[in-house]
Amino acid sequence: MKMPLVPPSPDRLLDMLNKGDASLFQLLFSSDIGPCDDKGRYMHWDKLRHLTPPVGFTSELYWHAVKQARSKISKSFPFTDKYGKPFVYGMPDTVMRDILWISENATGALNADARIADDKTRNTYLINSLIEEAISSSQLEGASTTRKVAKEMIRSGRSPQDLSERMIYNNHQAMMFIREFRGEKLTPSMIFELHEILTEGTLEEGDRQKAGAFRTESDDIGVYSHDAQLLHTPPRAEELPERLQRLCDFANKIGEPEGSYIPPIIRAIIIHFMIGYDHPFVDGNGRTARALFYWVMSNEDYWLMEYLSISRVIKKSPTKYMYAYLYTETDGNDTTYFILHQLAAIREAIEDLHTWLLKKSEELLEAESVLEGSILKGKLNHRQLGILKNALENPGAEYTIKSHQNSHGIVYQTARTDLLKLSDDFGLLRKFKQGNKDVFIAPPNLVELVRKTG
Repeated sequence: MKMPLVPPSPDRLLDMLNKGDASLFQLLFSSDIGPCDDKGRYMHWDKLRHLTPPVGFTSELYWHAVKQARSKISKSFPFTDKYGKPFVYGMPDTVMRDILWISENATGALNADARIADDKTRNTYLINSLIEEAISSSQLEGASTTRKVAKEMIRSGRSPQDLSERMIYNNHQAMMFIREFRGEKLTPSMIFELHEILTEGTLEEGDRQKAGAFRTESDDIGVYSHDAQLLHTPPRAEELPERLQRLCDFANKIGEPEGSYIPPIIRAIIIHFMIGYDHPFVDGNGRTARALFYWVMSNEDYWLMEYLSISRVIKKSPTKYMYAYLYTETDGNDTTYFILHQLAAIREAIEDLHTWLLKKSEELLEAESVLEGSILKGKLNHRQLGILKNALENPGAEYTIKSHQNSHGIVYQTARTDLLKLSDDFGLLRKFKQGNKDVFIAPPNLVELVRKTG
């Protein structure tokens, strides 16, 4: 992985001005150059240096003019890097645009088939999303289990069989923990418990006692690329208690000046960023950071966030995720790079959700079309239609009351009734005993069985 080139020092600008004439000063400070390029991109020096600068500018002078424009919209956070320098952020038009779009699309009503958007059926789609986030967040940090196997494990309720499955199982438990403590004030104790849930049974043997505990100076923690290149050395371990408390105060809006305002989504992204920067634990920092992002957004009534898998979007291009951190650290702690990266990931996740909901609406219609002319038309609920669609595509597939219950977030009796109607009343599934457990099988002649109900 190539490290980004460090931008020219502001001292270089002073040197240029001292050696230049008055027209250079006027060109720099009186130009209409803004914080972004003419395409609206908030670019790091590593990329901006390759652009053709405006007339009269060198690449370096153009960079300094951009930085001058950014300084006018820059604000600081109550966080500092390991050298004591503050982290800052800007609100260029592109950030404002994305915040407004996300706010409009993550706090209102879902536009989907009424059976999907209805509160009574929402659990089905929320649960699928929680499972998706658990898988993707774990895969970002090395879990290799396939999605199919991981989903089967969570839905069936079976115990994880290896390290990858344990990571995914833990991540799912952590997301449930986040939901349980929604509305509470964030405390270091909650973060420790969250970390302990995420890392149970996944830490190396010598680190088992560090689940839910700070790393120590002897741990010698660093962030490395996939090709073993050192990318980031976090702050000293002795600073972590104070830094974590400051993070909690920031999450809880404690000590902020009256009249100040930080958009909720920016607050959530910065908490994500700071856990990654501070790296307070020996392992599981990324999973903890992403889980806390969901906690903040949920507390701020961005209810749709529970349905999104941000990690799945990040996993498509993990290098961009790392560069968002590196651009910040190499350009004066300007977290705008990380904010923009995360806003883009959230937008994509929301768009993916709407695409997925449209697909689910179409699948329900497709499943219902199989029942055309059948006395069963209109008698199956959305959960039973989902099983019918799956069974038609997967002859021999097995379903249990437990897996059906976990897939839809319903009580045992509701799950049992759904499956028994499909087997005993409608004859669409075959029921077998496996010990004390009922197992329901999708028969290979399911289409023929449906037609016989006509």
